[in-house]
Amino acid sequence: MKAAVLREIQQPLTIEDVDLDGPGPDEVRVRVVSSGLCHSDYHSISGDFPVPMPAVLGHEAAGIVEAVGSDVTEFKKGDRVVTCVSMYCGRCRECLDGHNNVCSDKPSTRPADKPARITKGGEVFTQYAGLGAFAEEMLVHRTGVTKIPEGMPLEKAGLLGCAVLTGVGAALNGAQVRPGSTVAVVGCGGVGLNVIQGAKLCGAARIIAVDVNERKFDLARTFGATDCVKGGPDAAAEVKELTDGGVDYAFEVIGLVQTQEQALGMLRRLGTLMIVGMAPMASQFKVPGVLMMVQQLQIRGSLMGSVPFQIAIPNYAQLYLDGKLKLDEMVSQNIKLEEINDGYAKMMAGDVARSVIVFDQ
Repeated sequence: MKAAVLREIQQPLTIEDVDLDGPGPDEVRVRVVSSGLCHSDYHSISGDFPVPMPAVLGHEAAGIVEAVGSDVTEFKKGDRVVTCVSMYCGRCRECLDGHNNVCSDKPSTRPADKPARITKGGEVFTQYAGLGAFAEEMLVHRTGVTKIPEGMPLEKAGLLGCAVLTGVGAALNGAQVRPGSTVAVVGCGGVGLNVIQGAKLCGAARIIAVDVNERKFDLARTFGATDCVKGGPDAAAEVKELTDGGVDYAFEVIGLVQTQEQALGMLRRLGTLMIVGMAPMASQFKVPGVLMMVQQLQIRGSLMGSVPFQIAIPNYAQLYLDGKLKLDEMVSQNIKLEEINDGYAKMMAGDVARSVIVFDQ
């Protein structure tokens, strides 16, 4: 099969022919129909989140089941599915508490004594997040797959596995935004747009989109933003002026120390800062302790929508089919696998919300 391979950080991905093993007892082989270009993968391309190379990146995918392992009974050939990085063991405390999105023992890779899933001759390839969705096929642990409703277009469905799950879920499940509340969303890329529409689904009265790229504001309004503020040193003060003292919830969806600190500065008393953006491993932002105490602020993280994906993704797909969730507007362009480097260049330039690789069906 063809795959986009990372061989060197800060260098273009290479398109190569690689070999995919057959499914093990607990695995599902999926023919990829669509795969979205997410900023999380770019963190590995840039070197912010190193992965062993060579690596097949990609994690936001939808496709069709081609084969299943001997112990897999919940999926069969022909099932239409979305994959997700939130694989789970089902035994740890987090899983048993209903929070398998933060499972501490994810079965994302094969044991070391088993053959590698992706190879080329004698070379072994890392499968990003246990998926490796920038390829024509994937071999995935059974807990990284969920079925979607009939009628859900596979060309759009991959977005449910990360951008929609992460953004909408952060508002609905992570923050549990209250009806009538005020919200600021710092960063209006694919995930930020979904935080905006998640806040709208929750009934937020005012949703302020914040971004340095004002070209994103029209799309932010389409997804539910009521106001737009240009990012920068004065953004927090402007948000506070617009809301007569600050917002109830501020979502940071970029992953930068300066925007995390700015988002904190947008809160009213009793406000909640939600950290959604994927920050470099060593980054830290400062929080004035007296401010936290006097204003009774909260800081929370949200990983993959703060919800079990196997429940959320089919529900979000149904919301799309019912006309209550926007997906079409998020796709700026459909591309071929061979155009992936150009797709990432446009993402980093701020020219697109989401580029989606669509494979031949």
